[in-house]
Amino acid sequence: DCGLFLYSAVNQMCMQINPNSGIANEDHLRYFHTAGRILGKALMDGQITPVHLVQPLYKHLMGWPVTLRDLEHIDDQVYRNLVELLDFDDVGMLFLEFVVTEDKLGVTETVDLIPDGSEITVDNKNLPEYLDAQLKYRTMYRISNQLSELLRGFYEVVPEPLLAVFDFQEIELLLHGLPNIDMDDWMAHTEYTGEFANQSSHKVVQWFWDTVRGFEQEQKAKL
Repeated sequence: DCGLFLYSAVNQMCMQINPNSGIANEDHLRYFHTAGRILGKALMDGQITPVHLVQPLYKHLMGWPVTLRDLEHIDDQVYRNLVELLDFDDVGMLFLEFVVTEDKLGVTETVDLIPDGSEITVDNKNLPEYLDAQLKYRTMYRISNQLSELLRGFYEVVPEPLLAVFDFQEIELLLHGLPNIDMDDWMAHTEYTGEFANQSSHKVVQWFWDTVRGFEQEQKAKL
């Protein structure tokens, strides 16, 4: 374990980049570059790799934009907290600022999300800007060096135009193959929110699962 990756917040089968990898390993950028080359070589040779990455990383590989929902794979608690802000009548009452607090192996550090972020209070008007700044920081800026090396290594092996015909889900399938999806286990561990919260027996939910059972494995894997 070189301290390069952490488990996904929602799926222990997937890995995300460790923002503190430089503290854990001084050669971390060289290793990320090598990891990118290995991924690229596996893709070009049609070899299946056993370790899955979090969804935002596949989007980065493909040059696709990330969305707020992608943040759930990295930190589901932060994602939920940010989404809940959208339901507040007056966000200003929370006295939030454009900053994040990072714990770097026991050392606490406050980071401005935008210039002079510690001087700017979040309100209903600038909330979209705050959410966007949180997304960019957590999915890109705080891992920018590691991500750059991973992508550089990957594209040294894989010609970028070859990827134009795929989406990020198809790249994941090409790299890791089709998973063996247990429908009963999937249904038993699905969390329902919104209108269907705690209503796994609702007829609409049952219609959904009936439809999914008829899908091919590749279609299920893309859900």
